[in-house]
Amino acid sequence: MTPKKRLIIAMTGATGAIYGVRILQVLQQQEEWESHLVISPSGIVNLKHEMDMKRSALYELADVTYKIDDIAASISSGSFKTEGMIIAPCSMKTLAGVAHGYGDNLITRAADVALKERRTFIAMPRETPLNLVHIRNMAIVTQMGGIIYPPMPTFYNKTDSMASMVDETIGRILDKFGVDVKGLYTPWEGIQASKSN
Repeated sequence: MTPKKRLIIAMTGATGAIYGVRILQVLQQQEEWESHLVISPSGIVNLKHEMDMKRSALYELADVTYKIDDIAASISSGSFKTEGMIIAPCSMKTLAGVAHGYGDNLITRAADVALKERRTFIAMPRETPLNLVHIRNMAIVTQMGGIIYPPMPTFYNKTDSMASMVDETIGRILDKFGVDVKGLYTPWEGIQASKSN
């Protein structure tokens, strides 16, 4: 039996809890993938505020869950093989911790592991407008090999649905890990010239 691919999903207190939730929902439908979830206390508050969702309901979406202060957890070691990590959403506090190697909790420690092991690491920072420190921290993470992926909607798909905008974003992100994202979004194929022109 082929072992499942492991993907770490972290959620923080930035707005956009729907992104982390939707990623877990998609992974739950993928037999070859195993999700490992850690959420910060602020993330739990935001989950309740934005989605009226309890931690227990979120945990049901994940294969494995961890406490934020469990620094001895499996995902805190590079010897525990994963495909990488997504922080969705990523607060500027967490981004700063990742950028400066401040592994004081399981989210920043797991991110440090993903980066040092050269695994795919994606942070979805949610803040606007950006100050210079935010931009510098994004640059540092990028220089370390991470991917900064702010959840910015596209408009060329001409949707007015928040759900499809979320799916477009997480589809593009999960595609970077090789997850089957069929049906989540339509890749851009260019504008076809009208035959009448």
